[in-house]
Amino acid sequence: MRLRRYLFALLLCFGLATAGSVAAQTVETVERSLGAARQQLDAIQKALVDETPDDRLVTLRNHANELHDRAEALVHELTPQLAKVEARLAELGTAPPTGEGADVAEQRAVLGKQQTQLDAQLKLARLISLESGQASERVLELRRSRFQARLFERADSIFGAEFWREFSLGAPRDLRRAKTLLAALVNASLATPPGVWLALVLAAAVVLLLFVRARSMLLRISSTRVPAGRLRRSGFALVNTLLPTLAAFVTSVLLCLGPGWAAAPPPQVESLLGLLVAAAVLATFIASLGYALLSPRRPSWRLPALSDRYAARMRREPLLLGLIIGGSLLFERGAGLLNFSLAGTVTVNAAFTILLALFAIRFLLRSRALRREAQARADGSPGSLPLPWWFAMLLGVIWTLVLASLVCVLTGYVALGSFIIKQLVWCAVVACSAYLLTTLVDDAFMALLGSGVDPGSFDGRTDEGDALARLRSQAAVLLSGGSRLVIGMTAAVLILAPFGEGPTELLTRAGKAGAGVAIGEIQIRPGLVIEAMLILVIGFFLVRLMQRWLADRYLPTTRIDPGMRTSMTKLLGYVGMIAVVSISLSAVGLGLERIAWVASALSVGIGFGLQAVVSNFVSGLILLAERPVKVGDWVSLGGVEGDIRRINVRATEIQMSDRSTVIVPNSEFITKTVRNLTMANPLGLVSIKLPMPLDTDVDKVRELLLAAFDDHPDVLQTPPPSVYLDGIESGNLVFAANGSVSSPRKSYAVRSALLFDMLRRLREARMGVGKAPTMVLQPPVVPPAG
Repeated sequence: MRLRRYLFALLLCFGLATAGSVAAQTVETVERSLGAARQQLDAIQKALVDETPDDRLVTLRNHANELHDRAEALVHELTPQLAKVEARLAELGTAPPTGEGADVAEQRAVLGKQQTQLDAQLKLARLISLESGQASERVLELRRSRFQARLFERADSIFGAEFWREFSLGAPRDLRRAKTLLAALVNASLATPPGVWLALVLAAAVVLLLFVRARSMLLRISSTRVPAGRLRRSGFALVNTLLPTLAAFVTSVLLCLGPGWAAAPPPQVESLLGLLVAAAVLATFIASLGYALLSPRRPSWRLPALSDRYAARMRREPLLLGLIIGGSLLFERGAGLLNFSLAGTVTVNAAFTILLALFAIRFLLRSRALRREAQARADGSPGSLPLPWWFAMLLGVIWTLVLASLVCVLTGYVALGSFIIKQLVWCAVVACSAYLLTTLVDDAFMALLGSGVDPGSFDGRTDEGDALARLRSQAAVLLSGGSRLVIGMTAAVLILAPFGEGPTELLTRAGKAGAGVAIGEIQIRPGLVIEAMLILVIGFFLVRLMQRWLADRYLPTTRIDPGMRTSMTKLLGYVGMIAVVSISLSAVGLGLERIAWVASALSVGIGFGLQAVVSNFVSGLILLAERPVKVGDWVSLGGVEGDIRRINVRATEIQMSDRSTVIVPNSEFITKTVRNLTMANPLGLVSIKLPMPLDTDVDKVRELLLAAFDDHPDVLQTPPPSVYLDGIESGNLVFAANGSVSSPRKSYAVRSALLFDMLRRLREARMGVGKAPTMVLQPPVVPPAG
């Protein structure tokens, strides 16, 4: 026994020593990491000056973002460790002045040292996170201000002699650099064996052939397998856009592998090859996107509402625009790569700006001519088609921007003119891409989730099939709207990228948003919000499933009446929904104690503004629990009489005899007098009173009335019908006949039928119904005068 104690103590000491060494090693690792991050951050802050090149600023921003992510990771790692140490110190309590054991004092000292180290490291990590974020923002400010300054720089006009004099001086040097780069490219290409070139060309040809076959196969699948509708057209338009772009990327990469096959090419040649790939991909994407939207060969697959003649006449415009944009990217970036002279760079930018402006003018003029031609064919009169006011304003803005870019180029503001026309083209490309994607997601959700019925065509029917169709249509519309909103926001960010943050900064901020937003002591994170939404959706689905099982499977096997079954099902639904909402709020971080605090804070507002709502809600729960009325009862309340069809949270639906529905607040059933005709006894009573003359044979009348009750099929024999002599009124004998029916709802119709039958029987028996006494007033007789 003593040996076991010694071994246990030895193992415990070994474990504590190992944990202490690991903790010490972790502390040392964190210290080294924070020290290195501090040095890197100081270097980044010193490098952020106005003279820093733009590519260097991009590198510094990436380093600052990496430091921010590392610091945030350390903060999330150190925070729970510090909390554990503080909890252990709290368990030890304050040190007494005397009488504390040496082991406890040593443990308190170790924990205090760890707390100090962790607290210092946590503060340093938070400081590095803050300063690295500020450094990233500083980079964005420098790049933005530099872009604005460079945008409004003015050079000599291309019509001036000074400009061409500088161009003639720098052109020979620029041409020599271009020839040197081309010679290096040719030498790198010649160094590759011919067999390799043949293999690369054959591989590129095979890739193109495969993409053509894939396009044909996808077209066949879309025509035969995809359900008929807009999804078939939008999906094929996306395929027609992405497949040629991917084919251009693969083939251009294969061909650009040739110059660097034998040996690594020079850096400038490698950069030029990258520019060739980028230019080919961009040009192919623009051309294929425009051709997919125009769809000149398949008019029935066309997405936008364009005429066949317009699509056929404009089919070459996307290819021309793609070639211009690709050439602009290649030559302008190539000029920067070769470090052309200022005049040479301005000449290249001005040439492509003028080319794009002329293309835009040509496109606008041809579009207007085709529109006028379509109008002339439609009604035989010349003129333009009526355009919406917003589209006319948009055309005016486009004309203004195109002409402004030409004026800027001709007056020397080449950077501003180039930016205007390129931003206009970029907006058009982004808008067309967003249109294609939004159409695709809308068609996809409508085809996968939609019921095939227009969401606005429901006419209020409440059967289960229409409810399911409505639910599916609502889900499709909501998902489609959310997806289109995301696409629209992304398109807006892409369009506004030159004016502020681009996609890279957007992704960086999206990554930082994973840490969440702190509201007081509550940390709201996107992951927790998504988890809470999933809990909410799954919980509501399970509650609905449980309600359906209870109502359709279990309760019908019991002796509980249908009204009580409905009440139990609704109560289960309310309790389940409250539980699901509480669990989802707890997943976000809103515990029940915080919810109670918020409820108490809002109690004044509830007391004044929501008093009626809360009263009706509580009254509805009382109705479902005590069941003074239930679904199916026939009630009378304040002049409203009818069947209870539904007891909701706030109000109860009563269907009147004319098939109309009256919505009665639940509090009315608690605070007012309610007549429930079917609460204790579901039978209905038919009561008829007949006045008969005083000389009538009472036994014969009683026999006729009972025979009428006995012959009617809806009159119950238990309890049996009865006929009483109620008394003598106004000189007539009053007979009271009573009978029972299975439901109060039949009383009116049965009473009417019995009256018809009784009057017929009395007429056949030559018995008349008593009449009310009449009084004849005669004027007094006046004797003649004299």
